[in-house]
Amino acid sequence: MANREALRELQARLASRLQAARSEGVSVAWLAVRVGGKNLLFPLGQSGEIFPLANLQAVPYAREWFRGVLNIRGGLYGVVDLAAFIATDTGTTRLEPASQDPSVVTLNSALEVNCALQVDGLLGLRGVEAFASSSPADPGAPAYFGNQFLDSSGEQWQEIDLRILSQTPQFLSISA
Repeated sequence: MANREALRELQARLASRLQAARSEGVSVAWLAVRVGGKNLLFPLGQSGEIFPLANLQAVPYAREWFRGVLNIRGGLYGVVDLAAFIATDTGTTRLEPASQDPSVVTLNSALEVNCALQVDGLLGLRGVEAFASSSPADPGAPAYFGNQFLDSSGEQWQEIDLRILSQTPQFLSISA
């Protein structure tokens, strides 16, 4: 119960900071999340809203990374376990087990895909000034991998281009 309260408080703080950043013109560029043991950055312009993962309805005969559908404000959203999708797509394994209390981040409605990405943790908002260096994605990385960033404490961050991800044939093919 305390975890749900803490999650709700974090979501409320993120929403208010996001709203303030949009109205004040602050240079916030990404929503920082933890997914399968990795630090990822979602561009704010491509990200939607954040919700707790609750009342998920399973879909039979779907790929293992497609968790099911979720009713969000009266609309049906497909939920993708992003860590499992990336592991399947890159031929790697998940570094950490899935969170016991995951959240979902919807894709921006401008992308025209009713999809929510399951994330293990929300880490706040980040701007360019939060990082010490950046480099292009590794050769052979999926097309939706954007730049890699290194913060001042040595943590690595991978940008995920949600527009490209949402148009990737593997992402759109959920049938097993």
